[in-house]
Amino acid sequence: MATPHISHFTPITLSYFLLFTPILSLNITTLLSPYPDLSDFASLLSSTSVAADLSRRSSLTLLAVPNPFLRTLPSPSPTSLADVLRYHVLLQYLSAPDLSSIPPSGKLVTTLFQTTGRATSNFGSVNITRDPSTQSVFIRSPAIYSPSNATIISLVKNLPYNVSIFSVNALLIPYGFDLMASETRPPLGLNITKALTDGHNFNVAASMLAASGVVQEFEADEGGAGITLFVPTDEAFADLPPTARFQSLPADKKATVLRFHVLHSYYPLGSLESIVNPVQPTLATEDMGAGSFTLNISRVNRSVAIDTGIVQASVTQTVFDQNPVAIFGVSRVLLPREIFVRDPIPISTSKPTTGGAQPPDVSPSPVNSPGAFGPSSHLSSPPGFREEMKSQGLKMGVQSSDLALFCIGLYLLV
Repeated sequence: MATPHISHFTPITLSYFLLFTPILSLNITTLLSPYPDLSDFASLLSSTSVAADLSRRSSLTLLAVPNPFLRTLPSPSPTSLADVLRYHVLLQYLSAPDLSSIPPSGKLVTTLFQTTGRATSNFGSVNITRDPSTQSVFIRSPAIYSPSNATIISLVKNLPYNVSIFSVNALLIPYGFDLMASETRPPLGLNITKALTDGHNFNVAASMLAASGVVQEFEADEGGAGITLFVPTDEAFADLPPTARFQSLPADKKATVLRFHVLHSYYPLGSLESIVNPVQPTLATEDMGAGSFTLNISRVNRSVAIDTGIVQASVTQTVFDQNPVAIFGVSRVLLPREIFVRDPIPISTSKPTTGGAQPPDVSPSPVNSPGAFGPSSHLSSPPGFREEMKSQGLKMGVQSSDLALFCIGLYLLV
């Protein structure tokens, strides 16, 4: 009887581990540490934000450049260097058999650099080709006349279906990059108000930032970890209902709302789309206390969704993205529940048809919707409704759990 019990129990045990074993974040420098010839490349990844970007990825192929091929190159600025390194990160898991089966015509693969929005056309991708006679695999830019190319030397590390690391015999430079010119590039020192004015659809936000004085704080925070701004479009301000009374807020509260639109870290679009911790503190959090004034950021319907607890917005465009500053246009004014929940406002999810284009709208996903795992929205549920639903949910959960345990026990006995 022992053998049948083992055969029945094993699939259940396996299913348990598959369902409940956590997926650990990727530490690319740890994977590279056993290989001294790749120490310079690992150091470059760690000295930029690229290693942190990779920790949020679950599937990739890294093209690592050995020390001898790096030490003869000029030293670019940190910003240019980070993008060059991102060009060596393929956003697709490719094993050695995958490369050996690539057709001679080639395969176009997206890189992490392409997700920043700074690549021209599809020049943030690489074209992988194979010579059938020698089985050599080449990495080239899609640009026809690009001189940058490399040959894969060997497989360094393979974690099946998640990560492959191959060594290549040259540093790949994205088409249009001038590594020598980047040495003399002046520091960023971005004028945020001017960048918004140049964006043509952010005049209200630019005026408010300048009038409040907080824009100087934002520009002072450009160093270090950088900043990410979510700036409502002019249409987003126009769509605010009169009951919001945003313009009549005291100056200190209005400044807090503006700080609520800023993360104290640089996140390019690709990092936002794959963010690991959806609940992000803002500059307002630093002023008002931990756990308050946070944003819930997720990917919904192929767009970045931002949930404040009472407002759901979407990223509509990239206004500016150059480390250490990213500025994104958003479809709504982000209203913090800490200020606006005391006086609930009817944030409409649709507006009357006027013949013009409506700003993009994103409804929260079931996982990230208000009241699921984040704070409740306090907008629509009558008193006692949430408590009643919670009580019913607990009862159903207990009944389901008892039924599941009964079925498993019966299955093991049989």
